[in-house]
Amino acid sequence: MSNKQETPTHFNPDADTVLIAFDGSDQSRRAIDHAGRFLSAKNAYILTVWEPIHRQAARAAGVGGLMQADLSTTEAVEEDPAFKEATSICDEGVTLARQAGFAVEPFLVESGSAIWSAIVDSADELNVDLIVMGTRALTGWKSLLQSSVADAIVKNSGRPVLIVPPADEDE
Repeated sequence: MSNKQETPTHFNPDADTVLIAFDGSDQSRRAIDHAGRFLSAKNAYILTVWEPIHRQAARAAGVGGLMQADLSTTEAVEEDPAFKEATSICDEGVTLARQAGFAVEPFLVESGSAIWSAIVDSADELNVDLIVMGTRALTGWKSLLQSSVADAIVKNSGRPVLIVPPADEDE
């Protein structure tokens, strides 16, 4: 007898729904795989958070007060290289989630602040039942120096969160 459930053909936002944070990393791919294997909910939003290229450059340069480019038009957003990359990443997540048995809706969000905040706000907007995500599972000094997106989501989302750790090197 197989555990494989039939893939639903249509997304039903009124059914149990998960939000899967997908950034294209091995950890986020693993999260989709585990969600497909262990969750009975088969509706999923694939969320990819992106930041406009001009904001990335200002952050990298340590300058927050630079004049910002006008991205108020759809054309300007669609021409942003960061948006194009995020769209491609989200499309990959949609494909993987469908292969894992989910009926899927893509959801791209422009980050105006912290990534964890964009994920929590999206979960609230979409009123999902569960947030699914991978984690790098930093330990030691790295964990003290870098804030954990997963930790912030658990503390601030007010809803269940499934965190899938990175694969063991033996896997």
